[in-house]
Amino acid sequence: MSKATDSKIEIQPGDITQLDVDAIVNAANAQLRPGGGVCGAIHRAAGRNLREACAAIGGCETGHSVHTDGFELKAKYVIHTVGPVWRGGGENEEALLASCYRTSLKIAKQIGARSLAFPAISTGVYGFPLERATEIAVETVRALLAEEDAVELVVFSVFGAEAEAAYRRELGR
Repeated sequence: MSKATDSKIEIQPGDITQLDVDAIVNAANAQLRPGGGVCGAIHRAAGRNLREACAAIGGCETGHSVHTDGFELKAKYVIHTVGPVWRGGGENEEALLASCYRTSLKIAKQIGARSLAFPAISTGVYGFPLERATEIAVETVRALLAEEDAVELVVFSVFGAEAEAAYRRELGR
């Protein structure tokens, strides 16, 4: 990919809820209910209105994305995407994970979000191997940014040294 595309990508360790971007991506469950990890942190930071907005939507299929307002977050929007549970790689998990990034970026464009932050989708309790998930995330985002100029900045918000190292290695390729 071009240097111009990579100049639109940053890695920021820490709390995704504190980032000053137009939209943050929630690694959601299919029911869009508050959960653990990133999902729980986003729901706590956004306040109870987020839970009510998600309940009104009702749910989301794996590999797809929906959005709500950000409520009490710095971000104006939350894009909720449902990543796949890793089941060994034989159940279309890689394509579903790539779809999470594609549909999130499509929604970002639709709502006018010029900057957005992604967590490491599916790598927590959903068990997707970190190295492969990172490859899919970076490859998919790079390809979409090369085709589209509506989104000016994508931040990979990473939690922990292992995730940060994986994203830095992948962006260095």
